[in-house]
Amino acid sequence: MKSNVEELAIWGAPPAFKQKLHVGRPNIGNRARLLERIGDVLDRRWLTNDGPFLQEFETRISERLGVKHCIAVCNATVGLEILAKAIGFSGEVILPSFTFIATAHVLLWHGVTPVFCDIDPNTHNIDPLRVAELVTERTSGIIGVHVWGRPCNVDALADLARRHNLKLLFDAAHAFGCSHTGRMIGGFGDAEIFSFHATKFVNTFEGGAIVTNDSELAAKLRLMRNFGFAGLDTVTSLGTNGKMSEVSAAMGLTSLESLEEFVTVNYRNYKEYQQQLADVPGLSLLTFDEDEKCNYQYVVLEIDEDAMGITRDQLDDILWAENVLSRCYFYPGCHRMEPYSTRYPKASLLLPETERLTNKVLCLPTGTAVGASEIKGICQLIRLSACEGETVKERMLKQPLRHHSLKSYFE
Repeated sequence: MKSNVEELAIWGAPPAFKQKLHVGRPNIGNRARLLERIGDVLDRRWLTNDGPFLQEFETRISERLGVKHCIAVCNATVGLEILAKAIGFSGEVILPSFTFIATAHVLLWHGVTPVFCDIDPNTHNIDPLRVAELVTERTSGIIGVHVWGRPCNVDALADLARRHNLKLLFDAAHAFGCSHTGRMIGGFGDAEIFSFHATKFVNTFEGGAIVTNDSELAAKLRLMRNFGFAGLDTVTSLGTNGKMSEVSAAMGLTSLESLEEFVTVNYRNYKEYQQQLADVPGLSLLTFDEDEKCNYQYVVLEIDEDAMGITRDQLDDILWAENVLSRCYFYPGCHRMEPYSTRYPKASLLLPETERLTNKVLCLPTGTAVGASEIKGICQLIRLSACEGETVKERMLKQPLRHHSLKSYFE
């Protein structure tokens, strides 16, 4: 436990942690049960193509969420690509810039123009009032993103979609196991898409799932997930290969069995951070509605440079030097990434809250690979940096800043 700013690794001292601490190091669950299932897959030699574990996984997801249909896919991005095609997006679709780049890429990949909308600074989610201002005769749909697992204003977005005859999808990559007004995320809009990437608290190694209560849409999605095959030699629609493998489904089933354990650990970590950081000036910890179900898989800070004395990027660099691999989600915003920054060079003028938030947010390590001792060490580093913020800031300005854009995405 470091007690003096001179001990910070940013100045060349040894890092506080020998092993790197990640924001989303994969949860494994019951290893023996997973290996047993993988053994079953190998014994059956049914490795993909709608195998028994895939079917069981889809059923378990549907039952847990209270939805009619679950279509498991190889990853959430491909799932969203299939969904965008199946639902008939065209012209323009409104979505937040404060999201992972895949949400925007899917649209442009299909020749649809992404129209970036600003967010509500209190929720970090797309602002329905701003959405209403962006609807034109070319608008075909809206994509809301449940950022950090906190639900969008689904009622306001649904009302907008209904009044303008628009399709409404939700990117629920962060929100598996979360609820809104007592109802599980997954049953809102025309469809929702989950990510089960390795970094998510429930994972399938790589994977995702589309959920919907629209039976006609579900049938179309199942065809499109498998090249459009409606039988052994019968292709009835355009399609691609979006199938989830049996090994991925086996991992998904194993993860589901440990879901409550994962949430308990995430909640414990969240409360530990809340307690440890309560008195740090210039820092606010994003909170969750504890009356709703939540997965607590993200610990999110907002940094006020004036009150803390250092910038978000400087704190990020300090933590990385200590092997605490914090993440500046979703810096710099989709609108400032290519090809969108070239296509829409003035987009930032319509996104003041997104611009502000992308320079303030910092996510900290959590999950089953992180415990109370690691959290205390991380918080002590933050407290040290904040207590002498102005001194640290001035000293860091005199040396090259290892800006987060130069760090490896894969770390």
